[in-house]
Amino acid sequence: MLVGKELLEKSKLLSKKSEDEIAKGCGYVGPSGRVLRKSFYRALIEAKGYKLGNSGNSRPGNRSSRGRQAEFKTKVHGNGNLLIGHAYTKKLGLEPGQEYKIDLKKDSKTISLTPIN
Repeated sequence: MLVGKELLEKSKLLSKKSEDEIAKGCGYVGPSGRVLRKSFYRALIEAKGYKLGNSGNSRPGNRSSRGRQAEFKTKVHGNGNLLIGHAYTKKLGLEPGQEYKIDLKKDSKTISLTPIN
């Protein structure tokens, strides 16, 4: 994600594009491909020399002050699926495309993952 003078220069070059395209072009895209508008606008404002409220370190990419945090709980959805979520796979260092064997222990209702090499 670009910041400071680099952000201002790149956004100026892309100024004929849509806001989302400018943000993407400056690197403000999350792991799922979602445009990180708030981070982009905050970085743009700071690049222009303005300081925004005291929300901790407001540098782009710093997730320590982000909204939702991993709660380490989930529920079975109506369709029977059990969603783990990005926060948990990231915390474990799991990467897209990696394969795992799912082991179930019915008596303790425990699920474990074993990497497949």
